Amino acid sequence: MVPNSSTPSLRLSDPVQFVKGIGPVRAQALEEVGVKTVEDLLYYFPRRYLDRRNVTPISGLRIGEAATVLARVVGQGIRYTRRRKFLQVTLTDESGTLACVWFHGIEWIQKRFHVGDRVAVHGKVEFYKHLQMVHPDFDLLELDEDPLNTGKIVPLYPGTAGLKAKGLDSRRFRRVVQACWDRLSSVSDHFSSDFRSQYGLPDLSETLKQIHAPDSEEWTDRARHRLKYDEHFFLQLLMALRRKALDDYPGRKFPELGPIVSEIYRSLPFQLTDAQVRVMRELRADFQSGRMMNRLLQGDVGSGKTVIALLAAAIVAGAEAQVAVMAPTEILAEQHYRAFRELTKDVDLPLELLTGSTPKTERAEILDALASRRVLLLVGTHALIQEDVAFGDLALIIVDEQHRFGVMQRGRLMEKGVYPHLLAMTATPIPRTLAITYHGDMDTSVLDEMPKNRGKVTTRVVEPDEIDIVYQLVRQEVDQGRQCFVIFPLISESETGDLKAAKEGFHHLRDEIFPSLEVGYIHGRMKGTEKEAVMEAFQAGKTHVLVSTTVVEVGIDVANATIMVVENAERFGLTQLHQLRGRIGRSLLGGHCLLIKRGGGDEAARRLAIMENISNGFEIADEDLKLRGPGELFGVRQHGFEKMRLANLVSDGTIIRAARKAAFSIINQDPNLSRREHQPIKQVLMQKYRHQLDFVTIS
Repeated sequence: MVPNSSTPSLRLSDPVQFVKGIGPVRAQALEEVGVKTVEDLLYYFPRRYLDRRNVTPISGLRIGEAATVLARVVGQGIRYTRRRKFLQVTLTDESGTLACVWFHGIEWIQKRFHVGDRVAVHGKVEFYKHLQMVHPDFDLLELDEDPLNTGKIVPLYPGTAGLKAKGLDSRRFRRVVQACWDRLSSVSDHFSSDFRSQYGLPDLSETLKQIHAPDSEEWTDRARHRLKYDEHFFLQLLMALRRKALDDYPGRKFPELGPIVSEIYRSLPFQLTDAQVRVMRELRADFQSGRMMNRLLQGDVGSGKTVIALLAAAIVAGAEAQVAVMAPTEILAEQHYRAFRELTKDVDLPLELLTGSTPKTERAEILDALASRRVLLLVGTHALIQEDVAFGDLALIIVDEQHRFGVMQRGRLMEKGVYPHLLAMTATPIPRTLAITYHGDMDTSVLDEMPKNRGKVTTRVVEPDEIDIVYQLVRQEVDQGRQCFVIFPLISESETGDLKAAKEGFHHLRDEIFPSLEVGYIHGRMKGTEKEAVMEAFQAGKTHVLVSTTVVEVGIDVANATIMVVENAERFGLTQLHQLRGRIGRSLLGGHCLLIKRGGGDEAARRLAIMENISNGFEIADEDLKLRGPGELFGVRQHGFEKMRLANLVSDGTIIRAARKAAFSIINQDPNLSRREHQPIKQVLMQKYRHQLDFVTIS
């Protein structure tokens, strides 16, 4: 790209305010959406395009079909119905009249249209008293544009109130982007020409030009593919570097099962599933390999991950080395501790529990025993990573529900040992495209078989007017000696005021609905001792109905619980509902999951219908990923998802696999990216992804 010789050239690193048409005021508005430099501006991509090449006259519009119309504004104004107001803009061409209607963003859109303006609109044609489009895409034609020669693809940019207030609409964005190209000296490509040829990628400069001003629909597809590839490539490069670094770490060998495993195995009250046996073989291979284990164990709720964790810990403890098991909540940590203690009651395996609620004196005794290796298995929460927690010989770390911990939290625990093995576990099944991005540096084991001693759980969506049927079913189950969970999404009142709070729900159920039953109450803000007392009462069967927030989402194992009632189920993600449903049906008794839908309309009904029809956690995770995206699904932002502008982890499977293959191939051949053709890649990595280079050293 050759800059205009009459003005100084721009560099990608220059502040965006130096671009013609921006200045300090607009630069401040752009900074609020993350655009600080010229490069940021070029990477602020259109949200979609308005194709002016195929224009339909108003008289040729067909109801139910999408079309593009070029016309003139002949009128506009606010209109009212009984329930709401809307903006109507009336357009005309030589063949007829079309109304365009907006129910949202009325004030800003109204200011954009003036009588006499020539506009292009695109949308689905409807008929309500007259031809109309509701919320069409629109673009104002330039004054000097020939209305008979506007056949081009026009980018429409994402806007915010701040940008619009400063005059940065799509038309202005097109001008300032063109101003960048007029003065850019160059945009160098971090991929070599041979690399681009091998993977069918266009040049970066041409890609960035075409994404903002495409010559054809084919070019929009090519440009989007290239830019998606870049995003996936650098995340996969991070995975490859982490994997290479971990592979280079020496791993302590534990070649024998040891006496503790044999004792536990003999005392188990059930037989391991084939899947559990397969996973144990995979773990044993890691222990015998001489390299540090870095493995993710996926398993649907109730698939038996806890037993795998205990047997892995027993292999290490049998060699007199130590194991740390870290869980995200005190309830889950206590659940693991109780399960381990029960399964090892006839076995000599010194284990302790350490949480934020552990009394000071008891904590001091545990830390002393830990340092002197008198405790071989320590279960706990974030309390395990505190500075004064010192292990005598930490050799294995097991992290449960690992996506709830940040990379640095896991790192701080790993620093308490010398190259300790890592086994991360999750009951949130991860779709493959997400797994190789989110956990691309890890080996993966999957528990894809449920234990034989599990009954069927039926799921039903219930409307509020059927709530008495739910209460009747709860009473019937309690009369047969069973127990029930009732889950609320909130503790305090919601902003809209129409959702019941958990505390109010507890009092209502205890005092009015089930006065003859023992109704308990638990939530995340309780003190650890309070939560433990409530859970022990429920575990012992003293409490018939437990009212709770999602603090019981994972890890709670009460075989006698057969009813799960979820209030305001429309407020939960599908994966979260599946986790909650997994708290019941943990015996041959089976169970009933009743999802109370109190809002959300047709969309919520469609989502909850998935829960009625699908019981497989991996299928549900796929659906949840499509609906909510990875950041919300996992509740994390530290893995690069926030940097993705175009990439889509749901639909980009082919691109992800190609990018992964290329990234791992490069690191296998050139782990320090020292070759000349890899230097530009290294430069981008160090500039844009430096904050994610944890545990990775590039010389």
